Amino acid sequence: MSECATTFSEPSGILLIDKPSGMTSHDVVGRVRRLYATRRVGHTGTLDPMATGVLVVLIGRAAKASEYIAHDEKSYDAILRLGMTSDTEDTTGIIDPASVCDVQALPSLPEVLAAAEQFKGCIAQIPPMYSALKVGGQKLCDIARKGGTVVREARDIFISRLDVSPSKFPSDFSLSVTCSGGTYIRTLCADIGASLGCGGVMASLRRTAACGFSLSQCYTLSDLERMDHATRVSLLLPTEDLFATLPAITLPAFFHTLCRNGCELYLKKLGVHYEVGQKLRLCAPDGSFFALGEVRAFESGNAIKAIKLFTL
Repeated sequence: MSECATTFSEPSGILLIDKPSGMTSHDVVGRVRRLYATRRVGHTGTLDPMATGVLVVLIGRAAKASEYIAHDEKSYDAILRLGMTSDTEDTTGIIDPASVCDVQALPSLPEVLAAAEQFKGCIAQIPPMYSALKVGGQKLCDIARKGGTVVREARDIFISRLDVSPSKFPSDFSLSVTCSGGTYIRTLCADIGASLGCGGVMASLRRTAACGFSLSQCYTLSDLERMDHATRVSLLLPTEDLFATLPAITLPAFFHTLCRNGCELYLKKLGVHYEVGQKLRLCAPDGSFFALGEVRAFESGNAIKAIKLFTL
């Protein structure tokens, strides 16, 4: 079959991109739309233009999964640069000249290690002004670019790993971070610098894992552009992989039909037990994944309800 013919069947699945520096996540989505000849493309978590690494892109019907992602843990390698602050909390912003301090005045490695230790576990983090979060319908970054600022509420995040090691420059320290979704590594760098009394910014960032996927599974945009359409489509992972940690239930034919028609499936009739709120991978009689389900409470008892169908 020719490449032109294959474009009539919309591809669907997960594409793992190693995002280059200098591009926004939206730029990457635009390139993928052209490469896969479909408008239905999304992603599971924005990376700043300066950042590189794992960007999980969802194509076709898989794009509907973004709001239900089971994994929110992410891992990063970053460079913390001490002895300065900036308006963006990284080196792409405007450095405050008054914040720059002499190398001799910088804290020692033991002091940096001790400071970083305080940021492990569950902590409260105030999102930066230069972020895509919205307040009153406006992105914070748009308000910031106009010289404005708004009060932001601190949000609970969880940092399960924060390893620090010295770099080749006295002001720089390498960070390896594993954290909950919604964590700003720029802000983590700024907060560590503030706790040390010398200021700090993020000098580089590379996402090494997201949604259960790692860099070793990723392709660059250049890789994709050298492939023909059929090869690019063959790289797509099944949507089900996004929900790999959820329990799976294979439905008998009768219940499969009911589920597809929007009916709830009572646990007692299926002979299974799950707590209310539990999300499930719903599989057809042949074992193929077709929907994401959730256990909900109904007048007649707890039942499974399909909340998003991924196959027609």
